[in-house]
Amino acid sequence: MSSDFLWKPPEGYEEVESSVPGITVFAPVREHSDIREKVKKFECPQCGADTKYNVSTGGVACEHCGYVKAVEAKHEGTSAEQFEFTVETMSEAEQGWGVTRQELHCNNCGAELTLREGEISTKCPFCTSSKVNIQTAKSDTLRPRFLIPFKIKPEDTGVKVKEWLKKGWFHPKELAQSSDVKNFSGIYMPFWTFDADVSSKWEAEVGHEESERYYDSDEKEWKTKTEIHWQWKSGYVTLNLDDILISGSSSTSRVILEKLYPFELKDLVSYNPDFLAGWKAQAYDVTLIKAWEDGKTTIREKAKGACYRDTGSSHIRNFTMTADLSGEKWRYILLPVYISAYMFRNKVYQVMVNGQTGNVAGQRPVIWWQVWALIALMLLPGGLLGLIGLPLLFLGGVGIVPLILGFILLIFGITGSIWIHNYAVNEEAS
Repeated sequence: MSSDFLWKPPEGYEEVESSVPGITVFAPVREHSDIREKVKKFECPQCGADTKYNVSTGGVACEHCGYVKAVEAKHEGTSAEQFEFTVETMSEAEQGWGVTRQELHCNNCGAELTLREGEISTKCPFCTSSKVNIQTAKSDTLRPRFLIPFKIKPEDTGVKVKEWLKKGWFHPKELAQSSDVKNFSGIYMPFWTFDADVSSKWEAEVGHEESERYYDSDEKEWKTKTEIHWQWKSGYVTLNLDDILISGSSSTSRVILEKLYPFELKDLVSYNPDFLAGWKAQAYDVTLIKAWEDGKTTIREKAKGACYRDTGSSHIRNFTMTADLSGEKWRYILLPVYISAYMFRNKVYQVMVNGQTGNVAGQRPVIWWQVWALIALMLLPGGLLGLIGLPLLFLGGVGIVPLILGFILLIFGITGSIWIHNYAVNEEAS
């Protein structure tokens, strides 16, 4: 076919990446502004030294001459603007950091985070590896629109973590004393937030307990028994969900990050590069589309919980649900987190501090012999009663009582053992 007959996009449109194989997508040509025109240099106007955002003063400060400049940022809170899922809003979103920054890449764990221009870092804050290299930060990622500034001072993080290391079960007594947790990196971590309206229809067999009195002819007395009566029911539930938080970083443990929640989004302010002066920041590597898939999973779980509550019963079977989403919106924000990785008995553990609230979460080594010993003690009573009752069962049936008691205690023991084991695994391998 002659090239004269090939279809061409209208003027002002260009081909963009398509998520569907075999489908070509065109969008309005993005105006590529020269980001260098917006670059800020964080130098003190009085003495020329490097300046840094200071948590105590809430402004960009110079440690040499005492110069302080307030950061100009509008308080946005939970009313911070959000985008709808359209090509137009994606093309309108600004890119880059608005300031020249370097990027640290860890060859060990794959983490990437940005540093201020000229800063040298020889270790990765996520895994403590020294196998790092520095390169120019990418300028084609979306620029965050809002952030929460650090409120916890860097010098206060060590005390909070020491207290945290002393708490909990099955941890070595010397953990707090022998672990070096002084080298915390304050990092602005990437997060996506999502809003959506959810309409859910559910159908299930719902059981309701009913008590009935009956006459026991053997014992010649009236008794009460409880039975569950099942019937099919259906319902309709609507939810308005705001600020579903999904991490934009794949190099940090989502389990640990979620233990740092909640972040108070009422403290969101408009993005200003001054907040990043002297601090590290991480660009998202979990894309908007991938984060939205995780967000929809969370939304459906919340819808499912609302439908379960709508049944009015704890006895539910053959449950089905449909969830329709509308009014989906998103925003890209930065949240303050202190991160450190410490060594204990030649093993690396990660710990984080919420830079806004001071909440601490992370990994702690577990003394496993103590865990197994406690599990054995919980299973022992039920097992012993079973061993005693089994032979007695063949001697006139007197073993039925210890067998029943043993079975009940064994069920409690197994339930408690599973909880303890999961707790220990979660503490060590979050």
